[in-house]
Amino acid sequence: MLRFTLKGAIVKDMESLFGRVISEIERILNTKTVVGDPITVEGTTLIPVVSVGFGFGVGAGEGTDPKKGAGSGGGTGGGGGVKPVAVIIVTKDGVRVESLKSGAGSLLEKVADVAAKFAPGSKPAPS
Repeated sequence: MLRFTLKGAIVKDMESLFGRVISEIERILNTKTVVGDPITVEGTTLIPVVSVGFGFGVGAGEGTDPKKGAGSGGGTGGGGGVKPVAVIIVTKDGVRVESLKSGAGSLLEKVADVAAKFAPGSKPAPS
């Protein structure tokens, strides 16, 4: 845990907020976040794999100005994202991993292509 040398209520608030953010990140990041729920189509199972990224920052400060007096302040910010990167394909013949080049659109195309290959009387969609 980060320790601030600053004193005061703003620092305690920042530490509390930081702790809550870390707890929430720990709660939501697990293997189901990265490896999605399996989808089974005509005996073929597709398992999406995603990349999860996030970042955040916390800052606080205090000081004294001869004209304005003492003051303190703080702030936080953060962001995150999820990007499909691959799909695991499980068939009666084995298991393979197909990399996705450009996100969700590619994932949907890959699912449609695999489903079409195994649907009776269907031909795969053109690439």
